[in-house]
Amino acid sequence: MRTHPIAVVKGAGDLGTGAAYRLWRAGFHVLCTDLPQPLAIRRSVAIASAIYDARMTIDGAMVERIIFVDEAVFSWQRNSIPVVADAATRSVRVLRPEVVVDAIMAKQNTGTQIDDAPVVIGLGPGFSAGQDCHAVIETMRGHNLGRVIWNGGAAANTGVPGNVGGADAQRIVRAPCAGQMYGRKAIGDIVKPGDIIAQVGATVVTAPLGGVLRGLLHDGVAVVENMKIGDIDPRAEVSYCYSISDKSLAVGGGVLEAVFALRDRWQAVMSTEED
Repeated sequence: MRTHPIAVVKGAGDLGTGAAYRLWRAGFHVLCTDLPQPLAIRRSVAIASAIYDARMTIDGAMVERIIFVDEAVFSWQRNSIPVVADAATRSVRVLRPEVVVDAIMAKQNTGTQIDDAPVVIGLGPGFSAGQDCHAVIETMRGHNLGRVIWNGGAAANTGVPGNVGGADAQRIVRAPCAGQMYGRKAIGDIVKPGDIIAQVGATVVTAPLGGVLRGLLHDGVAVVENMKIGDIDPRAEVSYCYSISDKSLAVGGGVLEAVFALRDRWQAVMSTEED
């Protein structure tokens, strides 16, 4: 008999972490999935980073890597959030969760279906509520950020990052070429324009503006030219590097609203299993 509803969050980067954190705080048993070599930029507050580091704490939530899906139950007994390398999302078939959240942020649906769980939620563009999921959460910064969409989809991707501290596209660090990336600065470091913050192969990557290095890909990740590899916050508030962002929490709040608006669907499944 399940005493807690289960939620699987596909994609454990910045926004997936916000969704997982809100669900965990609301009493769900949460499992996150990601790639074997995650591409999270904001690694200090991304659950996916535990796939590299084994354990971490994010805003008071303990996160731990598991190897097999069945190990999730032991993490839940410790009130932890487990994360597993599961690109095919076998976890959904094994756990039969009450809730599935697609937070892969691929700008298109990579395989999520509305019958994957009693409640299926998609984050951002690429999903259509009522077709491949029950609800979509707006992820674009602005008036509608975190809003639950019950019919249709989220705003189309503009390709322009949201404005943070007066900077939008300028704050994004991109790979100058293809190759393996290695950091020369650490997340939380204050940088000036022109400072070397990373290298791709033998090519150095410099800071496009001043501020705090808020995000950087993990060392050794293979990148392609123009791929996003880092993020500089011009507000230069170091503490922001180590707490879940306002955007992520807003999106997570939208997920929680949708889940509880549809509570009859997942509670009915729990009642059936209890019988």
